[in-house]
Amino acid sequence: MASGSKGNCIYVGTKETRILIDAGLSYKATREKLLEIGVEIDTIEAILITHEHVDHIKGLTLLAQELGVPVLTNAETAKGIHTALRVRPRFKIFTTGEPFEFGDLQVLPFSIPHDTLDPVAFAIRTGSLKLGFCADIGHVTSLVRKQLEGCDYLYLEANHEPSMVHACGRPMVYKQRVLSKQGHLSNQECAALLKALLHPQLKHVHLAHLSSECNSSELALKTVREAVDVEVSIAFQDEVSRPVYFNSMT
Repeated sequence: MASGSKGNCIYVGTKETRILIDAGLSYKATREKLLEIGVEIDTIEAILITHEHVDHIKGLTLLAQELGVPVLTNAETAKGIHTALRVRPRFKIFTTGEPFEFGDLQVLPFSIPHDTLDPVAFAIRTGSLKLGFCADIGHVTSLVRKQLEGCDYLYLEANHEPSMVHACGRPMVYKQRVLSKQGHLSNQECAALLKALLHPQLKHVHLAHLSSECNSSELALKTVREAVDVEVSIAFQDEVSRPVYFNSMT
């Protein structure tokens, strides 16, 4: 529903379970965007949080309060949320690296390199399908490659073009952070990871968290399509991205 530095939020739904991954939009925006894909906000059953940066949690206070649903996160991120928002929603704590079940979803939160307390990505199984959600990642580790193997669908960061970061007018501290091992994944790094993960059952990839200043949809798509032959679309910041529908999910 939104992907980028202004706010992040993903909807995942099956016939039995409906969740959000991250809560970086206001309650009103989340409700309106869900309605665009035919989902009532009061059917959401949980909110999973990847890390405590504001673009992933700024809507959490009101969302958790209004919906009365558990907020699933690890202990360090829960502490970070409390520090940032001064609230304690109904946390349900998971352990990074240990799988858990929620409804008919089997969720594996795994560690990624980013400049927060204990950031995670998610590999989610439902039925015979495997979904991977991995953004806000400074570099690709062997663990990341391993946990994303065999995914049918991927949501993967293609944040920036390095030359555009160097050329932009932002402060040097911004450039160093984005390009660091704890920052964000470039178009080229995203393409290389997809090349390593490519297999016949990979059906669709959303390119996520594109920088509005140091990237473009056209450039990200071009870089990835030159590396892999797979269906690719953009996870947009300001509009609902192309929904993906398949038999076991709605």
